[in-house]
Amino acid sequence: MKRICMSGCILLTAILAQGQESPRDSFYLLSPVEVRSVRASDQAPVTKTNIGKMAIGKLNLGQDIPFLLNQTPSVVINSDAGNGVGYTGLRIRGTDATRINLTLNGIPFNDAESQGLFFVNLPDFSSSASSIQVQRGVGSSSNGAGSFGASINFSTNDVNKAAYLELNNSFGSFNTWKNTIKAGTGLHRHFTADFRLSRISSDGYIDRASSDLKSIYGSLAYIGEKNSLRVNVFSGKEKTYQSWYGVSEADLAAGNRRINSAGTEKPGTPYENETDNYTQTHYQLFFNQQIKPSLHFNTAIFLTTGKGYYEQYKAGRDFAEFGLPYPVNGNDTTFEADFVRQLWLDNDFYGNTFSLQYKGTNTEATLGGAYTRYDGHHFGKVIWSSAVNISPRKWYDLIAEKNDFNIYYKQQTKTGKYFSLYYDLQFRQVLYQISGFRNNPGLAVNNRFSFFNPKAGMVYRKNGWKAYLSYSIAGKEPNRDDFEAGMNRQPLAERLYDTELGIEQTKNKYNWSLTLFHMQYKNQLVLTGMINDVGAYTRTNIPKSYRAGLELQGAAIFCNWFNAAANLALSRNKVKHSLSTWMIMIMVGKNLFCIKKQISLFPLL
Repeated sequence: MKRICMSGCILLTAILAQGQESPRDSFYLLSPVEVRSVRASDQAPVTKTNIGKMAIGKLNLGQDIPFLLNQTPSVVINSDAGNGVGYTGLRIRGTDATRINLTLNGIPFNDAESQGLFFVNLPDFSSSASSIQVQRGVGSSSNGAGSFGASINFSTNDVNKAAYLELNNSFGSFNTWKNTIKAGTGLHRHFTADFRLSRISSDGYIDRASSDLKSIYGSLAYIGEKNSLRVNVFSGKEKTYQSWYGVSEADLAAGNRRINSAGTEKPGTPYENETDNYTQTHYQLFFNQQIKPSLHFNTAIFLTTGKGYYEQYKAGRDFAEFGLPYPVNGNDTTFEADFVRQLWLDNDFYGNTFSLQYKGTNTEATLGGAYTRYDGHHFGKVIWSSAVNISPRKWYDLIAEKNDFNIYYKQQTKTGKYFSLYYDLQFRQVLYQISGFRNNPGLAVNNRFSFFNPKAGMVYRKNGWKAYLSYSIAGKEPNRDDFEAGMNRQPLAERLYDTELGIEQTKNKYNWSLTLFHMQYKNQLVLTGMINDVGAYTRTNIPKSYRAGLELQGAAIFCNWFNAAANLALSRNKVKHSLSTWMIMIMVGKNLFCIKKQISLFPLL
């Protein structure tokens, strides 16, 4: 099969049942057992959108995962390069990626320290995905980072019963190419294997925002009558020219919409290797056992390794910054020069997830949890100087460790012909140690956070109608950058109180849903407007704030060859003022005034 499509083209088909399931074809029940432990069933009082394999295939043209989710409610996306290839990001209900929990087959994906989602490390992962569920709000208990706006889980473990071979190719603007080959044996004598090899390249819309992305995916499984064993290995390698600085207001006014300031500290032409280079490899081993028809157990062990760096040309820097002596030539001493530096990260993330799932006539229950450990090694190399010949050397070398444990129990029980009650209790504990920071090597952090995250709700279902009401509480620890504020300005953990009210109607030819939500935050970490020297935003705690709004979505089938879907999201996101809040806002306002001439967002094309 060969597919060719220009990026930016309009898709004329849409998926009817995004977010809805037929009782005879439940998205939840057809999911692999290890994914059902973190997914919300069609009976749960959770605001969600489901995306099946057919929808993924229609939307997957080589752009990153956020662009695949762009048509789901309350999702806003961004792209450093401007065309969806390379570094991309998303917000759901106004919350950034550090507040969005993402799992791959139930295994955490968020970076343990920044808590961010680096989709560039999963090139063309969508080509191996069989289904996606997006939960908005706190959602159901999951593994990994705390969900403060949404959770997303991918499944790749569906069984392809028939053998297949696919060749997918896409070409788009700005010299964007996607080449994918997929093959599978089908299910033969209890065994099945799947393989994918992908390459994506693009020049990018922004100047020099090139991307060279490669990935490989392999899966081997034994499927027995009452048990299964599966091994997944997949890896992504990326090289992208940095383009995260945005476009200044002055350049926009002058019509320089594609200008890129990365690498321009070098005199003359921009530095040719101002790039980000990273390889991430995932190893996953799953075991599932049917204890009896109503009771299933599954467990998984995993290892995620990552290593890479980004390289920068830095002009007019002091030799002392890199721990180098000042060169002396006779009576002249050189204090500053131009340097090329590399900031490295070498890390291992590993652990175990488990769940015990019961499904009876009137009750569904899951006992699950995970233990994970992160070992991070941060170090920097200086590899060149304009003043003297130097051999590559480290100028900082720092260690970080993070242990994360959680256990949860969730249950849904029918209490009548049309009503059911739901509750979900999770305990999570985080131990986080940092031996210092690049710009503050003497600042050590040793913190322990404990969170109890209860959730409860009720559901009414009758004749294609569904209504639900839920209330959830969630806690979340700060990320690495937040702790770098200083010993006397250490951040506080955040708390979220989420209320969801929804109504849905599902018919053969159409469906629609309306959700009202109110997300009340305590000590929410918000941006101050300040940006550090690698483009990261700094944050501070706000005592009280909230996000409230509504989400409306619907779909209809007009004929066999045409269907359509649409959604609308309206929200109000406010900081509740107090004396301390006013002081913070004054500080933020000053910082924003100082940088407003340096940073602005360019529109996506």
